Amino acid sequence: MKVTVAISNRHVHLTEETFNKLFENEKLEVKRMLNQIGEFASNLTVDLECNGKTIEHVRVVGPIRNYDQIELLGSDLDFFGITAPTRRSGMLDETPGITIVNGDKRVTLESGVIRAERHVHVNSKDADNLNLHERDKLIMHGKNKDFTANVKVSDNGYYELHIDKDEAIEYGLETGDEIEFEKVENR
Repeated sequence: MKVTVAISNRHVHLTEETFNKLFENEKLEVKRMLNQIGEFASNLTVDLECNGKTIEHVRVVGPIRNYDQIELLGSDLDFFGITAPTRRSGMLDETPGITIVNGDKRVTLESGVIRAERHVHVNSKDADNLNLHERDKLIMHGKNKDFTANVKVSDNGYYELHIDKDEAIEYGLETGDEIEFEKVENR
């Protein structure tokens, strides 16, 4: 089977409370729609601070969520000198925190920093047709070497592999590539 590659850069998901603290009287507007139905790269960016270092212009991804989540690349974690787990979205227990900055407004989170787990999004209907199930493990055949990814089934899932920018470089991938994969095991 084949799947299309979508490369993800560092970004943040914010709660309404955090958003309002950082962007008083501003709206979260669409800059570019993402393939996952209802999700978008917004018109807004923030800076991230940790251990005396800053990464500027990190995109805010919408819509508003019920948890703050900061998705960083492995190279970002090295830059900040922190260790964060590789996790699925929303799995934020025992994760490090970070400070989010917009001009003179600051919010310091006690947790919420992850490196996103590689995954193949698929909607429920396509999952049935492809015989894929939540958390199935897949072997992906990258251009440079093989790697694994897990299946993520959702009603708004658009069929594509999500991999971060650092990993895409490691495996020789670019957004829009189509790569082969095979299922290793169920859940």
